[in-house]
Amino acid sequence: MKILLTNDDGIHAPGLKVLEAIAREFSDDIWICAPDEEQSGMGHALTLTRPVRLRKHGERRFSVTGTPTDSVTMGLRKVIDGPPDVILSGVNRGANLADDITYSGTVSAAIEGALAGIRSIALSQITTRDGEPGAYAFEAARSWGAKVLAPLLDTPLPNRTLVNVNFPALPSGQIRGIKAVRQGFHDYARGTVVEGRDPRGFKYYWFGLEAIEHTLDHGTDLEAVDAGYISVTPLQLDLTHHASLGALAERFSS
Repeated sequence: MKILLTNDDGIHAPGLKVLEAIAREFSDDIWICAPDEEQSGMGHALTLTRPVRLRKHGERRFSVTGTPTDSVTMGLRKVIDGPPDVILSGVNRGANLADDITYSGTVSAAIEGALAGIRSIALSQITTRDGEPGAYAFEAARSWGAKVLAPLLDTPLPNRTLVNVNFPALPSGQIRGIKAVRQGFHDYARGTVVEGRDPRGFKYYWFGLEAIEHTLDHGTDLEAVDAGYISVTPLQLDLTHHASLGALAERFSS
C-alpha cells in the first residue's frame, strides 16, 4: 500500500510524526508532502497568485510553500511516481468538528484527495476539554489511530467522499470506543475580533478562537467526542441541497 501523508500544521508538526507512526503500521511505502509552515484555517485554498516551491527534507519527505491543497496537488503530480492508494491528513492539533470542517486545511487536504479519486481520511486530535489543556501529546491518536484506520482502509466508499476522524482529549484508557456519526453544527458563528496597534501605531485585527457554544444533537460528531468517543464521519463533496431543487425549478420554469 502506497500512502501519502499531509497536514495543515506544517512539515515539522508533532502530529505529522504521530501520523507517520500510525501509517507505518500498515505500510513502509510512505510519502510526505506537507506545507512548510502552519496553514490552519486555510480551507480548500489553492495558491494562484505566486509561485509554489517544493523542498526536499529527506527520502520521500517534501514540503511546499503553499496550502494543504497545494501540498496534495504537488504530492500527486510532482512527488510520487504513480497515485497513492490512500491519503492521510493530520494528525491535526485541535478539533475539526461540525461546521468548522469548512475552515479546516486538514479536511480540505482530504477533499483534494477525494476529488482525485483517492481514498482520503482526515484525522484530528482535540487538545482541550472543559476549557483545560488536554492531550497535547496526541496520546489518544497514537494509541487508537491504527484501530480506527484499519476498517476505513478497506470499507467501500462512494466516489467523491472522504472520512473525518476526531480523537477526544482523553488518555487512551478513558476512550469509550469509536462511533460513526453525522456532522454536527455549532449554535453561532465563530468568535471575536481583537483590535490592537503595532509598534508603528497602525491598527491590526486578530480573530479570536475562544470556545464556541453548541448543542449536542444526538448522533453528531460533537456529541460523540463530548461523551468520550472517537468520531468517524463520512463527508460528501456534493453540496447541492437536493430537497430545494424542485421548488427552485418551479420558480424559474417558464
